[in-house]
Amino acid sequence: MNISKFVTPEIIFGCGSLSQVGESARRLGASKVFVVSDEGVIGAGWVEKALHYLHAAGLKTSVFSALTTNPKDLEVTEGAACYLASGCDAIAAVGGGSPTDVAKAVAILVTNGGSTRDYEGINRIHRPLPPMLSVPSTAGAGSEVSQFAIIIDTERRLKMSIISKSLVPDIAIVDPELLCTKDARLAAATGVDALTHGIESYVSLAGTHLTEIHALKAIELIARYLRRAVADRDDLEANTHMAMASLSAGIAFSNAILGATHAMAHQVDGQLDQHHGESNAALLPHVMEFNLPACPERFQKIASAFGKDVRGLAPERAAVLAITAVRELLADVGLDQGLAALGLNEAVIPELSRNALRDACLVTNPREASRADLEDLFRRAL
Repeated sequence: MNISKFVTPEIIFGCGSLSQVGESARRLGASKVFVVSDEGVIGAGWVEKALHYLHAAGLKTSVFSALTTNPKDLEVTEGAACYLASGCDAIAAVGGGSPTDVAKAVAILVTNGGSTRDYEGINRIHRPLPPMLSVPSTAGAGSEVSQFAIIIDTERRLKMSIISKSLVPDIAIVDPELLCTKDARLAAATGVDALTHGIESYVSLAGTHLTEIHALKAIELIARYLRRAVADRDDLEANTHMAMASLSAGIAFSNAILGATHAMAHQVDGQLDQHHGESNAALLPHVMEFNLPACPERFQKIASAFGKDVRGLAPERAAVLAITAVRELLADVGLDQGLAALGLNEAVIPELSRNALRDACLVTNPREASRADLEDLFRRAL
């Protein structure tokens, strides 16, 4: 019998659920909450609302927002120092994947010590973390339910994957109303990030029946609603379905891990410091083509989730429709450019490939990839 673990936080989902943040933090035993966010989310007014609910619950707060789109080890170190100086006893992330990843990394350092690099890899955290809540403002990262924290090592210029079930927040509060204040480009990039989570977790070597259910549902919702969400940022129905898609994809990849697309995108992001979803968009179709021979039946199911008619087709032919569907979606949301358009220089491909070989996400890719394979994929994606 195969034995697997499936971990999720307590999840509170629905429009207006941000109002639950104060009561939720109080249930976790907090007296003073370290709120991690960024200037964009603060400017949108969501942190002010979260602070209102936290204060209404009788809790004190301290806000940390000195972080960037791709969070860096130096920002985590600063955040940990601020946490320790503040006298806080719980952490709440309000924002996209960056605030949540910083919150997780801060939680590691304030309880386990050392530097962020000490925890790169799988299961290197040994002491319990402070209580954590996450309130996402984007539909993509899935950090609110995942066991991942992704932080840039500024010295090596790459993204470190820190993976541990202790990084799964205690409570995730998913309020689709928070999605309405992000622009169309960010909606597209985060949506493609969620799509990549769904596809990579569905074909992952570590997938289970539970992760497959969540992964396929995420793909189906994104195929149906991402175009609408990008076209009309006030479409609450589309935003609600995209919030659910991101949540489902996050649950899937947290438990099944990912694959070569993310192993490679982490290296690109470390070089270019631009949105992770755009890196995924440039790489995903090429990695799918590489992986297809290893699991055509799974790609056939992905094609079906996109609404493609695969009746009467052999799995290999039906599987190709999944890649076609992804390319069509990327074009429709304006993310069908290659890595060169993002600013990647071909000269760094050997270095990126060496680093990608060491990324934990590559372990669960359905087809073994050599350094030469990765170099070829990077060049195709240019």
